[in-house]
Amino acid sequence: MGTLDNKVAIVSGSGRGIGREIALKLASEGAAIVVNDMDAEPAKETVAAVEAAGGRAVSCIGSVTDADFAERFVATAVEQFGGLDIIVNNAGYTWDSVIQKMTDEQWDAILDVHLKAPFRILRAAQPVISGLVRRAKEAGEPVPCRKVVNISSLAGTGGNAGQANYSSAKAGIIGLTKAIAKEWGRYNVTVNSVAFGMIKTRLTAQPAGGGTIDVQGKEIKVGVNPQLLSAMEQMIPLGRAGTPSEAAGAVYLFCIPESDYVSAQTLVCGGGFNL
Repeated sequence: MGTLDNKVAIVSGSGRGIGREIALKLASEGAAIVVNDMDAEPAKETVAAVEAAGGRAVSCIGSVTDADFAERFVATAVEQFGGLDIIVNNAGYTWDSVIQKMTDEQWDAILDVHLKAPFRILRAAQPVISGLVRRAKEAGEPVPCRKVVNISSLAGTGGNAGQANYSSAKAGIIGLTKAIAKEWGRYNVTVNSVAFGMIKTRLTAQPAGGGTIDVQGKEIKVGVNPQLLSAMEQMIPLGRAGTPSEAAGAVYLFCIPESDYVSAQTLVCGGGFNL
């Protein structure tokens, strides 16, 4: 028996990195997963990994910033698995510049993926969740506790030089979390956020400017200067960056029954480092 048996979860950006580990963790505890990535192949690989471990998963391909994505994402959960219990808003990337060099395009792109997309997904989910709650009450059944986990960052709690766009978006996601926690409490939904510190992913593994990712036809430079990465790790009380699996563990804490009375909170997953 898993702690999440019979639960249905949607996890954006779960084809790779932290999102993949979140999907695998939730699936390992019994949840059926809707996996999302912009590219089909990574999503298929995550679905295959879930199924190989005995779990259930399907994919929903597309960018979270697409106008029709949120409705498709939510509908996939309902059509394939019959409900929706857990929403994890994880998808995102960084596109850094100091403010005098940051373009409107950079600003808009990062706000769209980290803040507008989660807003749209939650908006699309509301009719589904309220309908499920109404049907449970009409049938005289208990209303289960559903979960929303939004991903923030230490850049959102304390700011980060060169990341005015990302810091603003991640601060905004904390505000969104608190607002929706107040709106959805009547549905027995907890809404929390996890603010990640330094987590080793493909975006940080590259040396600064040494790699790029393709985001809808745009080549975005990624990576962290190795000397800077080393200096940052020395500031972390645990003495190292976290792993994607450890990041997923923090999200999992907000998805289990033991956190059913915890809402509107931000958990820092940063190895003891907190801006």
